Amino acid sequence: MKWSNWILPVGLLVLAVLLIQATLMEPRPIQVTYSEFRKLLDAGSVQSVVTGQGVFTGNLKESIADTSGRRSRQFSVDVNGLPRDTDLVRLCLEKNVDIKGSPDPNPFSVMLVWLLPTAIVVALLYFLVFRRMGPGGGAMMFGRSKAKLYAHEDLNVSFDDVAGLEEAVDELREVVDFLKNPEKYQAVGGRIPKGVMLVGPPGTGKTLLARAVAGEAGVPFFGLSGSDFVEMFVGVGAARVRDLFAQAEQRAPCIIFIDELDAIGKSRGSGFVGGHDEREQTLNQLLVEMDGFDSNRGVIIMAATNRPEILDAALLRPGRFDRTVVVDRPDVNGREAILQVHARNVKVAEDLNLREIASLTPGFVGADLANLINEAALLAGRKGFPHVTRHLLEEAIERSMAGLERKQRVMMPEEKRRIAYHECGHAIVAFLLPGSDPVHKISIVPRGIGALGYTLQRPLDDRYLATQSELESRICTLLGGITAEEIVFSETSTGAQNDLQRVASIARSMVKDFGMSPELGRLQYRDSQDSAFLGTSLGATREYSETTAREIDMEVRRIVDQAQVLVRNILNQHRPSLEKLAERLLEKEVLDATEFKEVMEASSPRLVPGTSPIRTIDPKTNDVDTGPTRVDGAPPIPGAG
Repeated sequence: MKWSNWILPVGLLVLAVLLIQATLMEPRPIQVTYSEFRKLLDAGSVQSVVTGQGVFTGNLKESIADTSGRRSRQFSVDVNGLPRDTDLVRLCLEKNVDIKGSPDPNPFSVMLVWLLPTAIVVALLYFLVFRRMGPGGGAMMFGRSKAKLYAHEDLNVSFDDVAGLEEAVDELREVVDFLKNPEKYQAVGGRIPKGVMLVGPPGTGKTLLARAVAGEAGVPFFGLSGSDFVEMFVGVGAARVRDLFAQAEQRAPCIIFIDELDAIGKSRGSGFVGGHDEREQTLNQLLVEMDGFDSNRGVIIMAATNRPEILDAALLRPGRFDRTVVVDRPDVNGREAILQVHARNVKVAEDLNLREIASLTPGFVGADLANLINEAALLAGRKGFPHVTRHLLEEAIERSMAGLERKQRVMMPEEKRRIAYHECGHAIVAFLLPGSDPVHKISIVPRGIGALGYTLQRPLDDRYLATQSELESRICTLLGGITAEEIVFSETSTGAQNDLQRVASIARSMVKDFGMSPELGRLQYRDSQDSAFLGTSLGATREYSETTAREIDMEVRRIVDQAQVLVRNILNQHRPSLEKLAERLLEKEVLDATEFKEVMEASSPRLVPGTSPIRTIDPKTNDVDTGPTRVDGAPPIPGAG
């Protein structure tokens, strides 16, 4: 029930209570002592007196005030413990005071005074609140499933709305065909998988695929999240699982979709923080329901997660979620198709090539691309453009990757100059070393939270592997910024913090994960439960000695030190290009790929592709021991060997 639906019943309830109180409650009398009462009686100020057991009450001819300043004509006298006044009746008669005794209170009237307001409140609460919840409302609602039932006409999603996921769509067409023509499979004794698990990074379209299956099959669709089962009350999760499957059987054929299954499907006894008996009871009930569920009745159970490595093994065994569909990040063809789908309802320029935009967005998922089109449309409306152009899409890409431009931030000239040399150092090293992604843009305009400048590199193609030479080139490129600061200003700054973190991560992965150390050999020294989709370590166990740990640290240090030597040699040899590029960047603040190449092509040769940059260092002389040449056959780099 929405909060807006509670406003009217709660308001009526409060109003009813106030009316009851105003009707039944009498004004509070002024408390006076017996001596004050006798003085008022002697002065003829008393109009009437009601005697009772231990208390006299009555009315005065004129109002009086108590110690707080409140005025009233009604008074009350506490006579408990006082001796009986035999002259009181005679004095009242002399002063023409109306005197009478109060009868004993009727217990039925007392009960009526208390029970009537309570009955009215309960009646209003029941008829205005709990009845609006529908059958089984009130406390029984806790045990009912929170799944939302979508009719076929409410979905309006088909496989035509899903782009870039052809392999996943092909696997799910079989599920659709079973829901439409179950007799075709039952005739030969076939059984459709009871459960289909959609696995992939966040934003790749797992929920959209499930809705498309229901839309194509034309069957009811139960959608809910894994967290909808869990409550603070014990046993509620298991009750909701039972209620969900009972509803699904009544509406078969249908689809049950559980998003974020890892909320209740974590491995039992894994020791994860937050694990408790209620979650395990919910998981046990889900396992029981799926195990005893007959898929031939036409109910398909689908679930989505981006953390399959932490799911309980019983969920993934044959007979439950026995089919896993990987919904991975799209390649360049998939990104182009996704952009075309989201660009249907947006006015785009006629000459816009979405293929080029797709090539500029490696690693983007469907949600990122949808947001990209929307951001470009918002930029077009803000700047008064009639349609979305390539320039606006590129600006939206930079905004999503580096953050919003902060042109209003004022920086000191010396600080701005240091940032320019820092970014030019990155760009020059990336331009010269083989295996580096091409430099697309250099900027010293602050973006986001902490980026004072950035060098944007764009890969030419989708890459799924990285060679040792390419990883070494990445390390050298990251060290180019702090090395340029050291050469020009003779000291470094705090601006290289993120660069150094990434350098240490790459170098340590080369030694521990990829076996790229000649000293330690082709061994893997990390035993961790890393997520294949999130890229985060969920726990690591060290299975090597302290001596090996010291050797790992020394190898990591050697890789970084040799990369530092190579980067310093490159920037020293190309100091004129560094100065010229920094001056141009300070003048324009942003340089694109064309302007950058104009400066570099004139005086800076490139190294031969395939040459390992770090392994060309002579450890004795710290010089490059080979003579790499330009790709186009130009002379060797001066002083390179």
